[in-house]
Amino acid sequence: MANQNTKSGLSHEAIETNNFLMIVLILVVLLVGGMVEIVPLFFQKSTTEPIKGVLPYTALQLAGRDIYVREGCYNCHSQMIRPFRAETLRYGHYSVAGESVYDHPFQWGSKRTGPDLARVGGKYSDEWHHTHLNNPRDVVPESNMPAYPWLEKTPADADVMPTHMKALRVVGVPYTDEQINKAVEDVKGKTELEALVAYLQVLGLALK
Repeated sequence: MANQNTKSGLSHEAIETNNFLMIVLILVVLLVGGMVEIVPLFFQKSTTEPIKGVLPYTALQLAGRDIYVREGCYNCHSQMIRPFRAETLRYGHYSVAGESVYDHPFQWGSKRTGPDLARVGGKYSDEWHHTHLNNPRDVVPESNMPAYPWLEKTPADADVMPTHMKALRVVGVPYTDEQINKAVEDVKGKTELEALVAYLQVLGLALK
């Protein structure tokens, strides 16, 4: 028994005093733990298949989503309603993975400088969103959100959309050739403001 305790102590001491060995073992534990937690998600329908009513973004909505990400809207707004009473009473049905299968990257998060936007689609009119983005205080006097007046004057980048949609198709978004070929036509002549509003107006409609 004494010999066993001595050997066990030496083994433990060897690990603690060898930085390289400790790092390797930590990485092995993280790798195994990560595989156990993450790999099963790739085989669950609830995380890999869209819920009823969720469709790939149109070219204009996708352009708006790019603007949303570019302007850093995710820094203040989440798109994840957590399954708690206080959350669902305020924002609606809690978020499910099937809503975001076409989002690359998804916009889930808990940042709440501004309200959650997971169910903002259809909540306000297009005109309200236009006013709000041009000068938030015109519709929400206590808002500390910055204004984005340049969006109304800047044309949406139509030419980049086919390439973007082809890239998304590679990672599983089921865009058809027809949708990709019409992308430039669908976005051309629209402003960045119109594209962003189109994106906001589709958020969360499937579970409303």
